[in-house]
Amino acid sequence: MTRHTTRLRELLSAPEILVAPGAYDGTGARLVRELGFRAVYLSGFQTSASMLGQPDVGYLTMTEMVARVAAFTEATGLPLIADADTGYGNPLNVRRAVRAYEAAGAAALHIEDQTFPKRCGHMLGRHVIARDEMIQKVRAAVDARRDPDFVIIARTDARTTMGLDEALDRGAAYHEAGADVLFIESPESEEEMRRICDTFRGVVPVLSNQIEGGRTPLVGMRALEEMGYALAIFSVGAAFAAAKGLRDYLETLATRGDTRPMLGNMTGFDEFNTLIGLDEHALLEEAYQVPDPPTRR
Repeated sequence: MTRHTTRLRELLSAPEILVAPGAYDGTGARLVRELGFRAVYLSGFQTSASMLGQPDVGYLTMTEMVARVAAFTEATGLPLIADADTGYGNPLNVRRAVRAYEAAGAAALHIEDQTFPKRCGHMLGRHVIARDEMIQKVRAAVDARRDPDFVIIARTDARTTMGLDEALDRGAAYHEAGADVLFIESPESEEEMRRICDTFRGVVPVLSNQIEGGRTPLVGMRALEEMGYALAIFSVGAAFAAAKGLRDYLETLATRGDTRPMLGNMTGFDEFNTLIGLDEHALLEEAYQVPDPPTRR
């Protein structure tokens, strides 16, 4: 069987864009697979929200993210691209993070050049470390991987505070340091998005982070493909959709004392059990059932 890392590289080198939705939880990860997507994205923003009920401002630990990587990989069987924030420290911490994510089953991770504590890439108030410091982190990540197909994605957040030229220069330096994919975070117009793709066309694949309500235009995957993006992550929309569904359900219960008005907007009990693998469990249970002892005569 082809390794997830190798499969991801094949998908990234294909002519069509690879779309990797961010899954809010394990159920969402299964839905990503059920609906035919070929890769899944694990967002620090969504993990902090779903696990901690906290914003994406550096509270989440590497241990918590690695546990999520392992769970999502097991639930989907898809190549998983995971957020590794700033690498959780200096280049030596980055080495440890790469080894841990790889061992947990991720096919790729991205590290960013923000200072700590970091923030979501579409929030204001972000600052970046020196370019040379990030170059050493990228080098450490590349050196740390045991599987040569494990994909290292380098992200720069320089656009918002230092301008697009600085972000492009950083991207080129990070690619030279060994990054397999570049993530130029939060361009603010379609013109900037096209310039990013034109700068690195034929050199290194580039990623677009599509966030509903964020700083980057939402243009749809066909337009992203035409621009030249190799990978699009729809990183946090599932969290927004889940929050809206939960609010509607709980608000109905709170105001009416009755959830029957919501039944048409809910997955049914049996359908939900199938989605989360109860049928698979039943087959395994049957396969390992202990036979009844013979009766005595």
